[in-house]
Amino acid sequence: MSPKPRPVALITGASSGIGHATALALAARGWIVYGAARRVDRMQELTASGCQVLEMDVTDDASLRAGVDRILQEQRRLDVLVNNAGYGSYGALEDVPIEEARRQFEVNVFGLARLTQLVLPMMRALGRGRIINVSSIGGRIYEPIGSWYHATKFAVEGLSDSLRIELAPHGIDVVIIQPGPIRTEWNTISRRSAQEYSGAGPYAAQARALVRNYERVDDSPASGTPEDVAATIVHAATVRRPKTRYATPASAKVVVAGRRLLPDRIMDLVLRRLAM
Repeated sequence: MSPKPRPVALITGASSGIGHATALALAARGWIVYGAARRVDRMQELTASGCQVLEMDVTDDASLRAGVDRILQEQRRLDVLVNNAGYGSYGALEDVPIEEARRQFEVNVFGLARLTQLVLPMMRALGRGRIINVSSIGGRIYEPIGSWYHATKFAVEGLSDSLRIELAPHGIDVVIIQPGPIRTEWNTISRRSAQEYSGAGPYAAQARALVRNYERVDDSPASGTPEDVAATIVHAATVRRPKTRYATPASAKVVVAGRRLLPDRIMDLVLRRLAM
């Protein structure tokens, strides 16, 4: 009998944070891992751990095609795609340039969708596969100064739900990961953008409140680590029958449950208090 082939995973946004931790975790389990990112100079640890590194910009179709073609040539299969690349750009809707809003959609939504399009023929040929889309609790809740970011994550949630049913006849699962407060550089980028776009002017008070709240994430015991999220992704990738959604860490589960229970007006009041 020929040995069972090692499963193959492609992970975007693998140069840091959640993507980096996930690539290391799957490689440690014996997977063939392709870690993709724009900043390949930051992925020496992945290479040292046996991962394959791809230079990939999810907004550049040529780099997406090149990466998928390489996996097809080298492995002839792809078992799991982890769409992790994304960022949070904050600021009042009135203040954020429409070009920046479009870029956030290009990275967080259209890049995810395009890469999924490209890998689906390989998965359908196998008759199985798993698409794991890293969304956010921001795809279930909302907050001032974050309308564009939340719009992208609500879009990822809706896209994933539709895709899950669409791909079920082909044996392909679609799973949503909903990280809550996580100690990564994501927080720094989101705080910086809120200050840049809305740190002065009519929305300055709300922007300052958001920055204060996000600064607390770095020291809060309720915050998780990239490794926490990676463990959830590994579970979603390896369990026989995955859930449709995984919120992580525990604080994220509380937030998602609260959103299900609270009427919009009550939720508005809670969020207004946080924005003071």
